[in-house]
Amino acid sequence: MVKQFEKKHLTKKSENFSEWYQEVILKAGLADYAPVKGCMVIRPYGYAIWENIRNYLDGLIKSSGVTNAYFPLFIPEHLLKKEKEHVAGFSPELAVVTIGGGEELKEKLVIRPTSETIMYAMYAKWIQSYRDLPILINQWNNVVRWEKRTYLFLRTTEFLWQEGHTVHATHQEAVKMVMEALNHYINLYQNYLAMFGYAGVKSQLEKFAGAEDSFTYEILTPEGKTLQAATSHDLGQKFSKVFNIRFLDKDKKLKMPYQTSWGLSTRSIGGLIMVHGDDNGLVLPPKIAPIQLVIMPVFTKNSEKNKKLKEMAKKLKEELKDIHVWIDEREEETFGYKINDWELKGVPLRLELGEKEIKEGAFTLARRDNFEKNKVKHQNLEASVNQLLNEIQNNLFEKSKKFTLEHTYEAHSYEEFKRIMKNNRGVIKAYWCENQNCEAKIKAETKATVRCLPLSEVNKKDNQKCVYCGQKAHRAWLFGQAY
Repeated sequence: MVKQFEKKHLTKKSENFSEWYQEVILKAGLADYAPVKGCMVIRPYGYAIWENIRNYLDGLIKSSGVTNAYFPLFIPEHLLKKEKEHVAGFSPELAVVTIGGGEELKEKLVIRPTSETIMYAMYAKWIQSYRDLPILINQWNNVVRWEKRTYLFLRTTEFLWQEGHTVHATHQEAVKMVMEALNHYINLYQNYLAMFGYAGVKSQLEKFAGAEDSFTYEILTPEGKTLQAATSHDLGQKFSKVFNIRFLDKDKKLKMPYQTSWGLSTRSIGGLIMVHGDDNGLVLPPKIAPIQLVIMPVFTKNSEKNKKLKEMAKKLKEELKDIHVWIDEREEETFGYKINDWELKGVPLRLELGEKEIKEGAFTLARRDNFEKNKVKHQNLEASVNQLLNEIQNNLFEKSKKFTLEHTYEAHSYEEFKRIMKNNRGVIKAYWCENQNCEAKIKAETKATVRCLPLSEVNKKDNQKCVYCGQKAHRAWLFGQAY
């Protein structure tokens, strides 16, 4: 039988992060390279993780009164060109269809890089009165952005995501929706994916093309780079203007509504792998794990004894009905090989089941996050499993938070800024004058971009100096090298 992997052939995360990342994805069965350049196939185990993310986030989205719909994959070129800033931001990444049914198309069709334009053309048709507002729609779909450099899950030509698009009578209502969506992402990452990060406002240079303001959740990876994990945008009235979206308000006056858009993609899985994984492979937080507990019978050459072990395993699975349990019934593999296999896949808990355990009425539970083993009695099994899963979930979040805070630095001069970015790498907190020239020069000289202005800093009016030019600066921004 061909082995799927041997642990000794898995590159260590601590030695070569990039190689480790790609190997873990392939060997744990999350995804594979597709025949189409820049694309990936999401395999069942990886897709199960995406389904869990989707289901949890979908519940949060619907709690805001947002409903799901679906819009076409193809966008007529003239629609995309309506908002100049928007099309300029996406032009280098567009995939365009010029032939259909064997004939050259009269108008080119763009494969959606995002759905603002196709959706807002319909919104203009549907909105007539204040009674038609708000429109609160989300869609789960695929988009295409023709990337030159691709990286599994983090940056692929085609990827899966959700994109919410709402329309409101007032700017106040729109901003409320923007922040509500951002809070849903913070909830997902912190409470479900166990990933600490910084929520804040994007700079005008880094914001979404066509937005008035963009908000983001930024995660620090073990490489010391930042990952834009989700974004929420205040579109103001820009798209309403170009798509001629108008409504007759209660005062009988014709007005333009305010719009929002917000999204999260399969990039979240890439961040999950990076933040929690270790030299042995994946480490999945229990809430997101497709398999939370694997029961591993210790098989012998005695078929009758093996049969009894399988029966006990099934009984335990039935008792743990609220836990996602998998029974490893492979008899042809060694016990050590199977341990390595499940460690690679990141399953949070492992239950070892042998004749001794059955006789004693006690089982060994091994944690994936710290490799600790706990002996628990049969009558306490369900309570113990739930307690350990909660401990693992909390421990992974605290580790992520500790790492991020330990690698967040303050720079009081540009020399210090450059030294940190060169030697330490991570997130740098520094005062910035908010001039785009300074922003561009910092990026050119250090590869660090403005990641966000933390929400806690938005209303500050400090009397400080810009880390680059020395001019007045009122707020401390976060900088980092991005993927």
